[in-house]
Parts: sequence; C-alpha cells; structure tokens
Amino acid sequence: MTIILDGKKLRDKIFENLKQKLNNMSEKPTLAVILVGDDPASQIYVKNKKKTAENLGINSIVINYPSNISENILLDKIQELNNDNKITAILVQLPLPKHIDKFKIIDTIAPEKDVDGLTPYNSGKLFSGEEPYVYPCTPKGILLLLDEYNIELAGKHVVVIGRSNLVGKPVAQMLLNRNATVTMCHSHTKNLSDITKTADIVVSAVGKNIIGEKMLKSDCVVVDVGIFKDVNGKICGDVDFTSASKIAAYISPVPGGVGPMTIASLMLNTVELADSKRLR
Repeated sequence: MTIILDGKKLRDKIFENLKQKLNNMSEKPTLAVILVGDDPASQIYVKNKKKTAENLGINSIVINYPSNISENILLDKIQELNNDNKITAILVQLPLPKHIDKFKIIDTIAPEKDVDGLTPYNSGKLFSGEEPYVYPCTPKGILLLLDEYNIELAGKHVVVIGRSNLVGKPVAQMLLNRNATVTMCHSHTKNLSDITKTADIVVSAVGKNIIGEKMLKSDCVVVDVGIFKDVNGKICGDVDFTSASKIAAYISPVPGGVGPMTIASLMLNTVELADSKRLR
C-alpha cells in the first residue's frame, strides 16, 4: 500500500516546536517581505506568509510597491533593511516585473538575512558542500519530508526533473551532499521515461502533469513539487496521483505535500537566522 508523504502533518509538528521556541525567545524575529505589483497569486502567498508568521509569534512586515517602481528604489529599500538591526530576515516575493533584474535584487540582500537562501553567498556555500546561513525553502522542505519518513538517500538514484534556481538545482546539490546519485532532467532531456524508470526517488518540479505509472519503477518514492490548476480549476501537480499511487511506495500529494513544507521551512529559516544573529 502506498504511503502518503503528509506535508501538512509534518508542518504542524514543526510549527508546534517553533511556537515553544519562540515563546522562550526574549526578542522575537522580524520577517520583512517585499511585494512588487498586484499579481493575485503573489498577494495570496504574501498574505499567508504574514498570517503564518504572526500566528507563530514571528513579527512580520509587508512592504508594497507598485509594478512600475524603479529598480534603484527597490535596491535602496533592501539596503535599508540590511542595515536595520530590527530586521531578522528579508524575502522578496517573486516574480518581479520585467524591468527589474531579479538577480541584482537577490544579490543585494545581506546573506545573513537571506531567508530564501538564494544569494550568491548562500548558494556558493551550498554548492561547495559547506553550511549556508539557511537552505532554500522548498528543497529544505523536501529533505525534511523524506527524513520524516526515514527514506534513505545515500546510494539511492534520485532523478530531479526541473533545473530552476529555486528548486531543481539546489535540491539536486542537497541530495548530492547526502550521498545520493543524482540525475537532472529538463525540457531538453530525451527519453525522460527511460531515465525515470531507473529512479529510486523522483523529484518533479516542472509544473506540468507529466508523471504517471508507466514512467516509474515499482516501490519508488515520488515527490511532486509542481502545482497548477487544470481546466476545471482543480489544483494538480506534475504527477498523475491516481496512476502513480499504483506503483510508488511513497508519494507526496498536491496539495498537502511539498507546499506546506515550503512555508514551514520559511518559518524555520527565519528562526535560524535569528539564532545565528545572536551568535554573531
């Protein structure tokens, strides 16, 4: 019988532990979120992040800018937050308008306040096998979920589908750092199913409903990072859940799998940045 990788259950467990820790902290951490424009999805994400943080006891401020904001004003604001001792963690909600260079924006965030773990400093630490201040949220959530179910990584063949800087590349490196044998696939990969059929673990992060039973080997682990709405408005992932469940030993659902773990990791990262600040 297929075991569901329940991200909601683990998220709630993490939140309970964080609440206890935050109750004992004399100075509560502060998460600053920058939101540019009026993208409905981004607004919902930011609202949920703020609400979650405050429910846990983390201070949260949201800084809103119109979509026509100049890049320089945004850069100045980030520098201001970098220099503000009251701010523990900084998050810039992506995507940004086309006239703003997201790499320049991310590069400007102080590494010790980089809650997404995406600055060149933190990325460089990750890819060199060292400890960054924090790990990127979704990859961190994926590994926490696998660890919760005692899924062995060392020596396992993991196929990662997708090569984004947010998920694919960092999760592949984190798996390598845990001694997994990693194959990365992407839009130019030929004969994808031939590769996925050899995988002990499949991590799919491309946002399309592409993975089914015929692409998997028996008793594999399937981690579905994709999320989109189908023609009927139903939230789906990369994986045909019904089909894949017939053959997988473990599978993460959408919704309820990786998504809750991403927000849990964001809150964990905020508290970890507060801890490292106290030690500096």
